[in-house]
Amino acid sequence: MRWSEFAEKELIDIRNGERIGTASHADLVLDEKTGKIRAISVPVGPRRFGRKQGEVEITWEQIKKVGPEMVLVDSVRKGPFIK
Repeated sequence: MRWSEFAEKELIDIRNGERIGTASHADLVLDEKTGKIRAISVPVGPRRFGRKQGEVEITWEQIKKVGPEMVLVDSVRKGPFIK
């Protein structure tokens, strides 16, 4: 699957059915040593003055199913993205 196809999908938390966001607004988190995608970082909350209010990092292990219109994600931690 190409990123352009993945980016069109909505991210849904399977624990509560809540919409997390869309992959089109996500940033990729890469492993510097291997070059592999480690996670995606999705902005959450309203934007103020063009700035994101917070981010959620979703690891590939948390992605449970990629469907035709949505991606089902398990146990997403809410709150600002902290490295």
